[in-house]
Amino acid sequence: MKLTPIVYSIFFIFQYGGFAQHHFSGYVDKTNWTEDVYLSLVEDYRKISGIYPEQIIQKATPDSTGYFTFSGDQLPSDNHIYRIHVDNCSKTHENKSHLNGFCTNSKELLFIANNRDTLSFPFSFDKEMFCKIISNNEKNTAFIKIDSIIDEMRFAFGNYRSKANRKINSHRWINTLQHFGKNLNEPLIELYVYAFLSNKTNDLYDHYLDDLSTSNYYNQLLERLQEKYPNSPYTKRYEIELASDKFLLDPEAAQKKSWLWILLMVLLVSVLLNILQFVIYKRRRKPTWVSETKLTQQEQKILALILEDKTNKEIASSMFVSVSTVKTHINNLYKKLGTTSRSEVKSLHIK
Repeated sequence: MKLTPIVYSIFFIFQYGGFAQHHFSGYVDKTNWTEDVYLSLVEDYRKISGIYPEQIIQKATPDSTGYFTFSGDQLPSDNHIYRIHVDNCSKTHENKSHLNGFCTNSKELLFIANNRDTLSFPFSFDKEMFCKIISNNEKNTAFIKIDSIIDEMRFAFGNYRSKANRKINSHRWINTLQHFGKNLNEPLIELYVYAFLSNKTNDLYDHYLDDLSTSNYYNQLLERLQEKYPNSPYTKRYEIELASDKFLLDPEAAQKKSWLWILLMVLLVSVLLNILQFVIYKRRRKPTWVSETKLTQQEQKILALILEDKTNKEIASSMFVSVSTVKTHINNLYKKLGTTSRSEVKSLHIK
């Protein structure tokens, strides 16, 4: 019996998985690292390096050769920052050893991935682990390449003897790191660079502040993050930190800007309130228009004489009635027109 193309398709889907699946595998040196291997999802880029139990999402026990694997379909579909790490911290002292993410006896590897990626972490030379990533996606290996650029920078800095020369080359290295991330069209890579540059313990921190004061790169990075990861913790934290650093650069300008927004808001509210009061006033003061056909013949005559600015006495004399009768007709006229005075009657401009 021949299988139709549809049957072949169904067979393929069920055999290889109908859903996106990740597969991360590699080796650890069992002679030095005897504990489990952990996979962490890092959503706070200030906690990129270190060991944080709240970030751990999977645990794997290596086999006798040191091989481990993480697989499944539970990871987010878009790119996130992940960490694989091992440590030899004693279980009884684990909480103390991992205080603030610090562990004296650990090894880790950072990378960008999503629920569709397949990555392997083989040994390099002399069973050196977590130094290499095999992947067809250049974004997966970007952090390792950035670390390599940073190592080159630190080596080069050893040859910069003058302060002026170091300053010039610092900006060159900052631009090199920024362009590397930007060219890969992945804001999370740029965020990794930003986390390094904006670290206050970093020698480049002063140069970062100088760059922040003159370059529009950081605002553009925020726009890229907002476009690709609009509701992500990465974007929200970066937005807050960027505003904080700008305030640090020029507190007076930040305060002036803040006050400007406050004044603009007050002005806008004031204008809206004035418009609202005007509308209410017009609704209260503007009489309801009534057709002359709804008025009696006497009332129409009195209306015409009012529009001619005649007094009650003049109207009474003209119509051969008493002044009190005129007043009665005028009160009825006011009620029908929704007015309370002659001036309001005149404002209706009844033709």
